Amino acid sequence: MIYDIFFSICQTEVDGYIPSERQMFLNFFDQVKLADKLGFKTAWVAETHLSSQVQKTNKNPVIPDFKGEIGLNTDILQLAHKIFSVTKNINVGSAIKNILCNGGPLAHAEAIKTFLTLHSLNENEKRLIEIGFASGRFEFSNRPYGIYPRNYLEELVWKILKGKIFLQATEIFLRGLRGDIFSSDDLEKQYITKEDFRTEEEYNNFIKIYGKDKFEVESFWKFEKVGIIPFEAPLDLLRLTIGSHDKKAQIFANKFLPCGVFNLSITPDKEIEETHERMKKYYNNSKNNWNRALMPRTVLIFTSNNKTLSLDSNRKIASEKANKAIANYWKAMEGTLDIEKVNKAVNNALVGTIEDIKEQIESRFNKDDRLMLWFDFNNHNNEEVKQNIIDFSKIIS
Repeated sequence: MIYDIFFSICQTEVDGYIPSERQMFLNFFDQVKLADKLGFKTAWVAETHLSSQVQKTNKNPVIPDFKGEIGLNTDILQLAHKIFSVTKNINVGSAIKNILCNGGPLAHAEAIKTFLTLHSLNENEKRLIEIGFASGRFEFSNRPYGIYPRNYLEELVWKILKGKIFLQATEIFLRGLRGDIFSSDDLEKQYITKEDFRTEEEYNNFIKIYGKDKFEVESFWKFEKVGIIPFEAPLDLLRLTIGSHDKKAQIFANKFLPCGVFNLSITPDKEIEETHERMKKYYNNSKNNWNRALMPRTVLIFTSNNKTLSLDSNRKIASEKANKAIANYWKAMEGTLDIEKVNKAVNNALVGTIEDIKEQIESRFNKDDRLMLWFDFNNHNNEEVKQNIIDFSKIIS
């Protein structure tokens, strides 16, 4: 089993306390250096764009009850250079880079190729930059960059159209990384058809307004032939993972370059196994076949290992931590406390002593799985987070 570590750098209020941005980053580097020493394989870092706190003041706030910033890392490539400079072995990953905002897919492909060129100047460098990519969690991060309905018809089918835009961006992004010379006219045509609608009624309403049974999606990016420089950027230190549950998107991305698939610990086992079976067929790598390590899975960790306390007391403390953290998070995100969601999240987390967690891992996961362990969830106590990382490292060793 592969053990990675996930960092949210989420500057939210916990027990009335919100650390400064500087303190958040100091804590992060303290923890990532520790994870490197203890043998974690990849440090995955959440990426967020534009202030969620400022967005709350607009007409349609996305998370009006959330206090603070959902995340502080806005550029995994800048952060990765710093991480690599203070660590020795750990890889760095984005979880997840939004390729629609900040200039769009061409800009992101160019930035990554520049990073790879600089990163590989050291001939002994073996550490990977793992780029998880998606369309962004919050729409407000994309709208300032032109990703919004351009007319009434697009507004009518916007929920569907967003998925098609991501497919366009995926092709541009991956072809740019691959070194293609191409224009927007060379992109695969994307259409909205009957199978994209949830109900017959929605589809019939669309036909009445549009007048045709198939809608061709006009490209959101218009450009003549381009080539992404540096042309000689090596891709051997790059690993790609798509952050989409859409099976079509997973298959589509693998037309261009090998792409793993992100998944959450709360994803049903049936869907996990179906994804593994599908990707055995569609994974685009002539040198290596699909394996379970190509699907990183986030897992929340809540543990207590105080040697002065009884086993039951440690288990109770860990359980209380889990319930409190997850309840606070969902209340902040949605404004209400959904007990069913809290219980589901707690049941899917790893909770208890290190011995308990080891048993839970062995019983719940395949021995070849890859886990992204989340220790800093709703917790600003740097020393406690580090101790939990240290305790867990006993499982790795």
